[in-house]
Parts: sequence; structure tokens; C-alpha cells
Amino acid sequence: MRQRPSRSTEWEKYLLGSVLFLSMLIGGGTASGLYTETLIEIAAIVSAAAVFSRPSGQRIPRPVLWLLALTLAVFCLQIVPLPAALLSGLRPELLLATPWLAGETRLRFVSVGVGRTIECFLYFSAAAAFFLSVIRLRTDQVYGLLPFFFMGIICNGLAAAIQYSLSKTVAIEGLLPFTINAGLFANQNHFSALLFVSIPFVVCHGLFRGHLLSGSLGLIMLLLLLLAAGSRAGILIGLAITIVSVVFLSARSRLGGCGILAVFIGLSLYTMGAWAKIDAEVVDPTFGRAEFARTTIAGIEENWATGVGFGSFQKVYQIYERGEMIFKPYVNHAHNDYLELALEGGAPVVLLIAVYLTLLFTSSVGVRRYPLQKAAFLSVSFLLVHSLVDYPLRTAALAMIFAYMNGIIFHKGFAERLNPRGEPVKVDHHDANRLVPARPSTSAG
Repeated sequence: MRQRPSRSTEWEKYLLGSVLFLSMLIGGGTASGLYTETLIEIAAIVSAAAVFSRPSGQRIPRPVLWLLALTLAVFCLQIVPLPAALLSGLRPELLLATPWLAGETRLRFVSVGVGRTIECFLYFSAAAAFFLSVIRLRTDQVYGLLPFFFMGIICNGLAAAIQYSLSKTVAIEGLLPFTINAGLFANQNHFSALLFVSIPFVVCHGLFRGHLLSGSLGLIMLLLLLLAAGSRAGILIGLAITIVSVVFLSARSRLGGCGILAVFIGLSLYTMGAWAKIDAEVVDPTFGRAEFARTTIAGIEENWATGVGFGSFQKVYQIYERGEMIFKPYVNHAHNDYLELALEGGAPVVLLIAVYLTLLFTSSVGVRRYPLQKAAFLSVSFLLVHSLVDYPLRTAALAMIFAYMNGIIFHKGFAERLNPRGEPVKVDHHDANRLVPARPSTSAG
């Protein structure tokens, strides 16, 4: 008979849950150099070290480890001094970084902003450490992180409700090192992203945990907050993800990997079209996302081999900007994370993104068997779609949520909780309603 684990082993859940909750409270800024972002990074790395100090029965998929290792290698390549001759033919002379040493054998960096690249390295390392820590947890502990996620949503929702009920001016200054404009976020589009990525989990909570009333009320409140946030694209995305979540989660989906890929592509095209149609009315057409994309692509064409360094977009964008496009406001992001990453990381990063998407859709074959993983897959998919027209993952709160959701998707423990026919069954273990695998009984012969 399997013994019930002692309560002392639950500290990993509370530790990681606290990091997730903290990031959702103070991680809504988009500017660089925020002390709140540093606090989240420290908390995530320290928590991950504590989790990895204990043995775990959960294994981390080897392809995922290779992907993370290669990504870290790209970071290191950008901040290690290299012979100038290696870079002289790969990028314009104007973008060759300052020599490391003077003389005949000068050394230069791939990154034109080494300090910002190091900041991005720490940012990525914290999210990666949190992601790996989630995979190391037991499946019931992974599920136990959901209350912390919901608490973060509730706190942001309450903050937004208070803001919108007071006056038309919702900006709050002085509470955090950035101006709060929506919920606890600096950017209303990113706040909307927080709301719509939580919809699949609310639907899952209502459909599979037997809480239809609370799930329905939560879904209504999320849609109302999306409406109040004023992001018309966020409203459409929220409606789309609600419909897809209900359909995708209510039935035992038989969609294969190709079917899920087709759904993702269709949603991507729908979202891009909806966003372009809506934002055309509120974004200056002469200084909008189309112009950002054109200028970014021009930079990619001349720096495709190595990129210009993570975090260096703002500095390099100004070099390729047309003179008539220079105004008092400046462009801090491409509003398309894929183009921005291609400019910053070059061909190696484009290849890594392709590998990640391949792993994601490959894992979706098994995801359809477990509701929580299906919800996480939908949320990750919509965040990736949103990244086509914005930069949500450059907000620490959404980056940590993204890491948590990927931890759910790539967690191997969910597949082990299925019986040979692929159906979960119930046993009394931590939770009377928990779904765990049936094990064949053995007899003494």
C-alpha cells in the first residue's frame, strides 16, 4: 500500500506558489531596471535552488533541457569577447561594439549593449529556473499552485475594479516603481493578456472540478474586466478563448497534433486580422505596428547571422529608423516579439523558437488527455498569438505565468496518472476528487 506523503513535503508548493503570486502583484512593469523585477528574479532562482536540493521522482524531458542549454549558450556567446575579424563581415561597421582591448588583436562583443543582455540573461534564467522547478513537483503539487494563480488574478481584478469605479483617470503613481494603469499592470494590453490567459483555467475549474457556479461567476467577471480595461482587441481575444475553451475542454478531445496545429494557425490569423482592424482606429497609421515591423525587418536583414544582442532593440532600432518617423515618442519594442527576438538573437534564436514550437505541438498529442494540461496549452497558445502584435512576455508577471503553464504542459507526471486505456480514475489520495492512475493489482499466485 502506498503511504500518504507527509505534510512537510508540501513546502515546495507553497514556496513556488508564493513566487508566482508575488510576480503577479509586483511584476506588471515593462521598463528595464525595475527593482521589483530584480526581487522576482531573486525569489525565483532561490526557490528553484531549494526545490532542486531535494530528490524528486519527476524527470525533466531531455529535449527541453537541450533547448534551455542552447538558449543559455546563445546568451553566453553574445557577452563573451570575440576576435573582431569574426564579426566584421557579419554586420555593419556601425554596429561593431566597442573594442575590448586596443591593439592588433582587438576583441568585440556580439551584443551592442552588454549590460542589457546580462539583464535579459538573468530574466530568462529566473523564468527557466521556475519552469524546471514546476516540472520537478508532484502532479498534485502542480495542481496546488493554481490557488496562488487565482489569488493573483483576484488581486489584479480587485485593483482594476477599484480603479475603474473611482474616476476616469485610473493611473496610480508611487505605489510601485512604475505607473499602474490597469489592475497592477503598467500596460492595459498586458493586463488584458493576464485576464484572457486565465479563462481556460476558470473554465477547467468549472467543468472538471464540479464548481459550475463559481466558474461561471469567475468567467463573467473576467469578461467584464476585459470590457472595462478598454482593450478592444483584448475583448475579442477574450471571447475567442472563452469559446475555444468551452469547446476544447468540455468534450474529450480527439484532435490530433495536426488538428491542434490547424486550430492554432486559424486562431493566429483571426487574432492578427482582428487586431489590425481594431487598432487601425487608435494607432497612428504613419507611426504604428506596420512601420515598427518594416524598420525591424530592415535591421534583421543586416544582422541575421548573430543578432545585435538581447535587450538592444531600442538602441539599434533608431539606426534603421527613417528620418520622417522620428518624433518625440520613441519606439521601445517592435510590438512583435518574434521580429524583435530575430533582430536581437539572429538566426540561432529563430532556430530555437522553431524547436520550441515543435516541442510544444508535439507534446500537445498527450495534452488532450488531461484537462489541466489542455487549459495550459490553450493559454500558452494565445500568449504566443498575442506576441505577434505585442510583447507580453517581457512583463515579469506574464513571463512567470508562461513558465508555470509550460511546466504543466511538459510535466511527465500527468501521463503516468492514466491507466492503460488512457482514462484517469479516482482514488483517495490527498483529494477525494483527484484523478490518478489505476495500477494493476498483484496476487500471490
